[in-house]
Amino acid sequence: MSLRLALASWWTPKRVLAEMLDRVEKSTIAALDGLLENHAPAALAALRAAERAPEGGLPARRAAMASAHNARVHALVAALGREEAISEGREALFPVGVMLGQEARDKLGPVDSPRDLERAARLLYKALGIDFTLEKLADGGMMMRVHRCALAGYYTAESCAVLSAADEGVVRGLNPEFKMQFEQRMTDGPAECLARIEEDKK
Repeated sequence: MSLRLALASWWTPKRVLAEMLDRVEKSTIAALDGLLENHAPAALAALRAAERAPEGGLPARRAAMASAHNARVHALVAALGREEAISEGREALFPVGVMLGQEARDKLGPVDSPRDLERAARLLYKALGIDFTLEKLADGGMMMRVHRCALAGYYTAESCAVLSAADEGVVRGLNPEFKMQFEQRMTDGPAECLARIEEDKK
């Protein structure tokens, strides 16, 4: 584990967490806006006209980001239908997550082991208000159990299905030899999210 990752996982200033949240917000909204520019430009123009710059601390910023995500996914569903909107949304958000993971790796240093991956993911999720535990599985994989998510109380099921693709991309960006796939989400009713992490054999 790099010294930068060790120090960041021990203590991260609120200013840095706010910068991380801002980066996630801008990049994910830009990806959704790109889809709406193609499929529902009038809806996108109306959303942009109504929105105001987010203010307040991290909780308020997270709520504002989730609201912006919801509005865009809702507009995409209205334009394409639920299944196609989720499919296109996930396809657009996964590479955004990869980029965010790569940026984090560049700042934190190598993410070589499952323990490094856990520390880096915990740091990124701290900015989003997400707490999780990571369990080793008998087949050598890992299961991430998300037991608190500040965004789950705001997201629709459709928004969570789309935005969780960015989470899956982050893991790939942190270390291309690992992949993550959500198996259940709080927004569908369960008390916790489950995401399986394993080495990519490809």
